[in-house]
Amino acid sequence: MLEGSRFKPTSWTFLLFAISVIGTGVYLYLDRHDALSHVIRSWGPVGVVVSILLMAVVSTTPMPSDALLVLYMKMYGAWWGVLYGWLGAILSSFVVYALARTLGKPLFQSLITPARFEQVDAWIRRRGVWGLLIARLLPIPGFVVSYIVGTMPSVRLWPYVWTAAVSVLPYFVGAALIFLGVLEGFPWWILIGAVAVGVFWGLGYWIRRRSNRERAQG
Repeated sequence: MLEGSRFKPTSWTFLLFAISVIGTGVYLYLDRHDALSHVIRSWGPVGVVVSILLMAVVSTTPMPSDALLVLYMKMYGAWWGVLYGWLGAILSSFVVYALARTLGKPLFQSLITPARFEQVDAWIRRRGVWGLLIARLLPIPGFVVSYIVGTMPSVRLWPYVWTAAVSVLPYFVGAALIFLGVLEGFPWWILIGAVAVGVFWGLGYWIRRRSNRERAQG
């Protein structure tokens, strides 16, 4: 659906990814005896709120949030860590929507051609919230989709937020299962988590191919 967009990975995108991976590795090494995580957990609700807000900030940028999610699972346990990361991602959707409607519109409309933008907007208008949900499942960087979709006149705040919340759930659950499998030595959990993540991405590719066929036939 967004095939032909102008978005291309840049050196700073890879730099941010490298920084997040290195930072996560350093934290896990220093926290191998759970000392740092214990300190953060001792902050109680303040630590939880800070964690949610940090995930919200990261999710509004091109920086991958996967590394931060791993840290949360290490600090708070797999399921609580995923919950706090998920809440942060939801909170970020409000911020991204506001930015896309104001400061971000000229910038992020330049990521795709005007004709493609109108085509996607019409596609979402025609299919409603299901079209918006499917757009979020496409194999395209999440922050790009979020900003582009946020500029579209046909997209309202509540559908924008709940589709963002639902679309990331399979990936978050899959990541938690993989983490538990590695941490506790349960290969079946790793397999189930990997399948969940694979289905999540595979569905996106299948949707894009089907959308391209429909466009070619139309």
